[in-house]
Amino acid sequence: MEQLRPLGLYLHIPFCKSKCAYCDFYSLAHSEEKMDAYCTALRHELAAMSTAAKAHRVDTVYFGGGTPSYLGAQRLAALLETVKTYYCVADDAEITFEANPDSGRDVSALRVLRKAGFNRISLGAQSFDDRELLEIGRIHTAAEIARAVYAARSAGFDNLSLDLIYGLPRQTMARWRANLASAAALNPEHLSCYGLKVEEGTPLYHRRKSVPLPDDDAQVDFYLETVQFLRERGYMQYEISNFSKPGYESRHNLKYWTLGEYLGFGPGAHSDFGERRFALARDLNAYLDGKRIFSENAAVSPRERQEEYLMLGLRTVSGICERDAGASFPAVESVLRECEAHGLAERSADRWHLTPQGFLLSNSIIRRVLDAM
Repeated sequence: MEQLRPLGLYLHIPFCKSKCAYCDFYSLAHSEEKMDAYCTALRHELAAMSTAAKAHRVDTVYFGGGTPSYLGAQRLAALLETVKTYYCVADDAEITFEANPDSGRDVSALRVLRKAGFNRISLGAQSFDDRELLEIGRIHTAAEIARAVYAARSAGFDNLSLDLIYGLPRQTMARWRANLASAAALNPEHLSCYGLKVEEGTPLYHRRKSVPLPDDDAQVDFYLETVQFLRERGYMQYEISNFSKPGYESRHNLKYWTLGEYLGFGPGAHSDFGERRFALARDLNAYLDGKRIFSENAAVSPRERQEEYLMLGLRTVSGICERDAGASFPAVESVLRECEAHGLAERSADRWHLTPQGFLLSNSIIRRVLDAM
């Protein structure tokens, strides 16, 4: 009997109470009246795609956004039940939903989700400084983050992640250390720490000349402080922006970095399945009308897959190995040996990985590696 292949599912929930100043993800504020119709459309898409996944076992499910918790516990539980109805879901599957502190601190709602099968929560804290939260348009306070964590623990969640952003407007090293200390004090199993990117088209981009932002050197200092601070407290870095206690790495996100198969549902969601990459257009109304409009839909060539292996593998602490890198490995290794001489890469047994200093230059290093191919 053929063994079922692992598969991750991503469900995009494009609703938010308000739009943050830095956010360029596909999400819509003030569209609550479309939530029920959206859930119906998602259920139809889940059912329609399930036939293609009959040879797979789902071992991760991720509800991202937007703000999935804003959809409400009953809708989320019903969507997860649809997943379980149409897909073979592993008993030990990692099932995550994202939440904001303001909409993720209702213990009774969280208990509904825990009972439905959700076992991991990713909480968008971003900062523990109320001044910073106000600056970037977040609608929760630092106190609400602690209340949301307490609620999650009370509801039975023992796998909790916090998102933080460094390099925020007017942020100093002292403020960033205080953020890290506040996050660590809540004892989450996982932390994602991202450097602020001022994306074109966001409110922050339009204010970029009038808002004092930390410069590139300060961003470097924030990042290196993060790695050291969290390492001292038992959080190991396993990807450029991600840290966890042993055994609590995000299994779903690791699929993206290790070329696992995943299916994305909803407008703006991406898939890598059956040697094809495809994504639905960021158009909620078209999706509600039953139209599958693709912004991307293409087969992945062996050459592209090899490039992806190198590019994504070098984002992780586990890195790349000769066995999987293919015939171009000698040329790739020559680049990494040069990086090693400057403290940017390390070899361990048959694997190469970047150091924290190398991660800071990962874009240029990966570009050189791909050129060497």
